[in-house]
Amino acid sequence: MARNRFFVEKIEDEVSLTGEEFRHAKNVLRLNAGGEVTLLDGSGKEYSAIVTKVEKGRLVLNVLSEKDSDREPKTKVYLLVGALKGDKTELVVQKAVELGAEKIGVFSSAFCSAYMNENKLERLRRVSHEAAKQCLRTTAPEVFYFETLDGALKSADGYENKLFACEFAKKSEKELLPLSGSCALVVGSEGGFQREEFSYAKELGFLGVSLGKRILRAETAAISMLSVVMYGLGELR
Repeated sequence: MARNRFFVEKIEDEVSLTGEEFRHAKNVLRLNAGGEVTLLDGSGKEYSAIVTKVEKGRLVLNVLSEKDSDREPKTKVYLLVGALKGDKTELVVQKAVELGAEKIGVFSSAFCSAYMNENKLERLRRVSHEAAKQCLRTTAPEVFYFETLDGALKSADGYENKLFACEFAKKSEKELLPLSGSCALVVGSEGGFQREEFSYAKELGFLGVSLGKRILRAETAAISMLSVVMYGLGELR
């Protein structure tokens, strides 16, 4: 059975677990002195640790050992998705973390009817952390918000494959099977994209990608596209 996993800012011989991670460990998991856990610092390593003291507002742990993890993807994949209504953006973030995205960008565009604020963004970041722990990753992908599509597209500079999924792409300009190199993927919100937005993306080097004959819900499109790309990169084999 996998040990409970917690993210900390820095690994030392003695580590304090505070804040939300402490509250979860103490109030939900009921961890006491002698309990063994796994600590994560986003470096790609896992650290075995034991609880030595339970104090007001913190758990004190001693680090026993460390090991490299093989759970992180070998290729960088950046998912950019239009803000979605309700809790659908949370669903996409959760599944993107499980599938191996390196980072996730949420953006607003012309036909986007959802909105974001700092509280929602913080919630998405918590979803990323929880999903990373659940699927045994050692890093929690960063989640960013862009007020414009322009900002989102320009944040993908430097990726070897820049792929833009929308209904205007009657056929894919890039084969996804097989695929190699870092990838930036763009999927719209429920309202889709304007033709002008698609044209602008192509000016920035994005290639149009078709996701088939049927119109997919935005969350289905994001998860499906990421799944196909990760398979094409060999990450799901």
